[in-house]
Amino acid sequence: MFSTKLSSYSVLRQRCMKRTEDMENTAMTGCPSFKKRAASGRDGEEAAVRYLEGLGWTIAGRNCRLPSGEIDIIAVDSGCLVIVEVKTRRSVSFGSPFEAVDLRKQRRLAAAALEYMAAQGLDMPVRFDVAAVVPDTTNSFRVELLRNAFECEEP
Repeated sequence: MFSTKLSSYSVLRQRCMKRTEDMENTAMTGCPSFKKRAASGRDGEEAAVRYLEGLGWTIAGRNCRLPSGEIDIIAVDSGCLVIVEVKTRRSVSFGSPFEAVDLRKQRRLAAAALEYMAAQGLDMPVRFDVAAVVPDTTNSFRVELLRNAFECEEP
């Protein structure tokens, strides 16, 4: 069943990428600190995607906005739908990126995942991972993946 849905992912991916472009063209992007954070976030997400693809995962979507929230990366790993929250930090001096995924964020991700699966007609296992991305000494990024970071309780 999953392979028949894979073609719809490319349409969803294009829609998600278009929304990201629209967001970048808003008035807020005139703010230098917003541009720096947005660029850092985009770079971190790109590093996370490269890392996940290196693990052999299929990336099904990025920056997918749904009424219940945004999903940074939607991937498939061994027949399991993986919702990946990417947290990029310039340093860990104010805490680990993993700590930023609090209970409120977990609930939003779970709701967005359920909404996404319902919209796509998917009936498969789902897992929630968090990718922590921080710069390393070589001006690139170090990605650390926490698999099964939390579980979704069905409503």
